[in-house]
Amino acid sequence: MTTPVNRLRPRRSCLAVPGSNPRFLEKAQGLPADQVFLDLEDAVAPLAKEGARQHIVDALNNGDWTGKTRVVRVNDWTTHWTYRDVIAVVEGAGPNLDCIMLPKVQDAQQVVALDLLLTQIEKTMGFEVGKIGIEAQIENAKGLVNIDDIAAASPRLETLIFGPADFMASINMKTLVVGQQPPGYGADAYHYILMRILMAARTHDLQAIDGPFLQIRDVDAYREVAGRAAALGFDGKWVLHPGQVDAANEVFSPAQEDYDHAELILDAYDWCTSEEGGKKGSAMLGDEMIDEASRKMALVIAGKGRAAGMQRTSKFEAPEA
Repeated sequence: MTTPVNRLRPRRSCLAVPGSNPRFLEKAQGLPADQVFLDLEDAVAPLAKEGARQHIVDALNNGDWTGKTRVVRVNDWTTHWTYRDVIAVVEGAGPNLDCIMLPKVQDAQQVVALDLLLTQIEKTMGFEVGKIGIEAQIENAKGLVNIDDIAAASPRLETLIFGPADFMASINMKTLVVGQQPPGYGADAYHYILMRILMAARTHDLQAIDGPFLQIRDVDAYREVAGRAAALGFDGKWVLHPGQVDAANEVFSPAQEDYDHAELILDAYDWCTSEEGGKKGSAMLGDEMIDEASRKMALVIAGKGRAAGMQRTSKFEAPEA
């Protein structure tokens, strides 16, 4: 029987690292990103892709990735590199790999194909079957239209990721600045896309991750764009530069006050529904009435805070009888 795998890993900051650059691969190990994905796709020139596979295997096997989710982005299924990317990386470093990221996913069968290939490699190599997860990147209109089927395609699936640059090109969006609002449109041009991804993710208990912001030196603008996704409920965002890492970790973590309040709600609800607390379905926490719905909302905030390693600064005290 396969051991259950924790698919809900911290992913506030997802750092992209070119697999063809050993210096960047080494530097990434010391950055405080929740996730690092070693790239074989867009960040690597065609002539450098085969060599990059070995650089990535060496980095995964010999590097110190403590505390980080380790991911490799392979090339998409429309290229001739994909199957060799997966075989080389998983056979070479499978025990030190958490997920494979599949870009430009357009239908569920592309996820199924990757799942099957991973299973064959794991069985051949004697690795634990099903341990390596899949991250699916949605980068065009067809992928978004098929997103419900994609989200349900494999038990390995962990995240759905918005790929804004290719997506903007696929729908002929009138802008060259990735992630910023196109001129001439008064509302949020990305709201429907982000919400569609989020709904599919939550329906299937997956995480939702926002893609990159290419103006890497404008950290204030990065915070603004990241804040939009965080407000909707996304779990994290890509970072392309070390200067974006702290901003992502901050934006996708609860404020200390909110985290403390969420933990207090959970403690208060546990107490009021207990024998000692009178088995009540609702109670007062200060001037606030809390109930089961409050508990569910608090679980979300508390979960994010715990995943971020936050510590409580307040303690629940049961009211005196």
